[in-house]
Amino acid sequence: MKKTAIISIAVVVFDQIIKKIITSKLILGQSIIIIKNLLNITYVTNTGAAFSILSSNIYLLTAISIITLAAIIIYLIKAKTDDNEKIIYAFLCGGISGNLIDRLFNKAVIDYIDVNLFGYPFPIFNFADMVIVISILLIIIYKKDDKNEIQN
Repeated sequence: MKKTAIISIAVVVFDQIIKKIITSKLILGQSIIIIKNLLNITYVTNTGAAFSILSSNIYLLTAISIITLAAIIIYLIKAKTDDNEKIIYAFLCGGISGNLIDRLFNKAVIDYIDVNLFGYPFPIFNFADMVIVISILLIIIYKKDDKNEIQN
């Protein structure tokens, strides 16, 4: 569990450092072009979850984050998980915690990665969001592979 905690804390620290840089260098709504027509750094806040789902439900989203973190920690303590699975969950906990800190201290999540794919402006997100999405995808793949091994 020590390695899991270190990974989670590292993700949170990295996430919060980036957000501190963004909030200290940009004003809300300001955008910097990184790669024209593809990638900008745009400082916005989001009171909801992904794609602004449940906007302005900060207390509900905070509670969901805390419950999810508790459930993951209980799962890691009780279930027989290997190191790879623990690492994936460590990243997930770090991502959730990074956005939870924003909700607790800023009443909104700080977002800044502004991607335009093939002319479609994707919703602005942050490092913690990326870590959460990638972790969930890895858990799905990992569990699917685990299930296939059991069946064979």
